[in-house]
Amino acid sequence: MIYKKFQDIELSALGMGAMRLPIIDGNDSEIDKNAAREMVRYAMEKGINYYDTAWGYHNGQSEFVMGELLKEYDRDSFYLATKFPGYDLSNMPKAEEIFEKQLEKCQVDYFDFYLFHNVCEMNIDAYLDDAQYGIYTYLKKQKENGRIKHLGFSAHGSYDVMKRFLEAYGKDMEFCQIQLNYFDWKFQDAKAKVKLLNEYNIPVWVMEPVRGGKLATLPDDDAAVLKSLRPDEEVVAWAFRFIQRIESVTVTLSGMSDFQQLKDNIQTFEEEKPLNNTESAELNKIVDKMIHSVALPCTSCRYCTAHCPMELDIPTLLSLYNEHLTTKGGFGFIAPMMLSTMGDKLPSTCIGCRSCEAVCPQQIKISEAMSDFASML
Repeated sequence: MIYKKFQDIELSALGMGAMRLPIIDGNDSEIDKNAAREMVRYAMEKGINYYDTAWGYHNGQSEFVMGELLKEYDRDSFYLATKFPGYDLSNMPKAEEIFEKQLEKCQVDYFDFYLFHNVCEMNIDAYLDDAQYGIYTYLKKQKENGRIKHLGFSAHGSYDVMKRFLEAYGKDMEFCQIQLNYFDWKFQDAKAKVKLLNEYNIPVWVMEPVRGGKLATLPDDDAAVLKSLRPDEEVVAWAFRFIQRIESVTVTLSGMSDFQQLKDNIQTFEEEKPLNNTESAELNKIVDKMIHSVALPCTSCRYCTAHCPMELDIPTLLSLYNEHLTTKGGFGFIAPMMLSTMGDKLPSTCIGCRSCEAVCPQQIKISEAMSDFASML
């Protein structure tokens, strides 16, 4: 197992995420404890020492199960991370209540790593309103009391939202967890987010390295290209090798849902084999083709917005439409989450007048995209 230095401790470069544990009969709330126990046993045996759970994973059951399974090991043999569930605004006044319950669920006296969860457009104002909710003050106090060893945040929001959060709390953030993979390096501009974190000297934790399994397989012709360059590695390993090029990454989390995935990923992390320049160039070609095949070619020139009688932010809506198309067949959460902050300026507000299309340099059929987006939502 590769280990990375973080302050005065050594963390396994591969962390076990507990968002996609094995389940029974397709019921996300019913974790297969026996299968999960075997996975944790193997992970511990092979050197994984970082385990990541959260309040809402598996409909609230993940913390219970991880607490039960990790209780079988010496507390000093693993690092446990969980998060304050700010993705639900009703939780904002409940920082103390939730934190105490999380300690109980996980059967621990302290958390090694604790995160402001899912900093995004929907909750940034509430997170920054410490006078009303006191989340920041409370979590800082828990760190001072030793019940949080390291404080950080995760973000699915835009670069600008991350910047606002860092301007307010960056001096106290020890790590940041972002969606990072070779597709989103361009598609979600994860490259800019990494650069921003580097400016604050904040190490990067990676989530969704395989984009929910999307990057585990590729079309045969693309897979053949990668195989010709690395005959001994599977396509999924390229996702991890890409991340190994990024110096500021400390922990890469993978939500492994069965024993074979765990075994394969551990094998990949037995040694570092970051992509070279030639391999990166070939991977970039594949990414460009992937993006072109699913994404509308909006360049955010904003000619359209000046001609929209409903005053829609069309470039932003098209960007979210592209995101939704590429995430689990239109069943992702990022687009709906961001749209919830946009009032009545939604895809369904489009009246199909096509005034925007008359001035679009890319000749995008915007009205059709808005209608399709609205129907998916």
